[in-house]
Amino acid sequence: MTSASFQSTSGPARRTVVAAAGVAGLAVALTACGGSDDDSSGSAGSTGGSESASTGGGAAAGAALTTTADIPEGGGKVFDDQKVVVVQPTAGEFKAYSAVCTHSGCAVKSIADGVINCPCHNSNFSVTDGSVKSGPATKPLPEVQITVSGDSITLA
Repeated sequence: MTSASFQSTSGPARRTVVAAAGVAGLAVALTACGGSDDDSSGSAGSTGGSESASTGGGAAAGAALTTTADIPEGGGKVFDDQKVVVVQPTAGEFKAYSAVCTHSGCAVKSIADGVINCPCHNSNFSVTDGSVKSGPATKPLPEVQITVSGDSITLA
């Protein structure tokens, strides 16, 4: 009798399993870098609490977004549906920036101590001008045009 080496051919090859595990790991990593659109609540700024956005669906240009009383001085509020963050750097001065982080497209989620925070990779942006306070982001948040009329803030 001859002896033959036994090799199973019923399962995938070792290389196939290792490659599949690598691809799955890469997919998880890339998903973690993407934004999440399923959280539709707004975030309060330096007051430490959490509030929901004061608008329902997406606001079109010219539609009321919020009131000046809803934006704390030195802080702000994120409006997820509109992908905008409205801030009040100093008393009576209101600005708005894109709420999409320039690092990897995640949504910024909070404003505290004069800083807009992105939770994905901890990039921080200034409420004064949207500039990067700490990275990994290297580009500032783009400014969004708003109009303040009385106590109403609208997208321009």
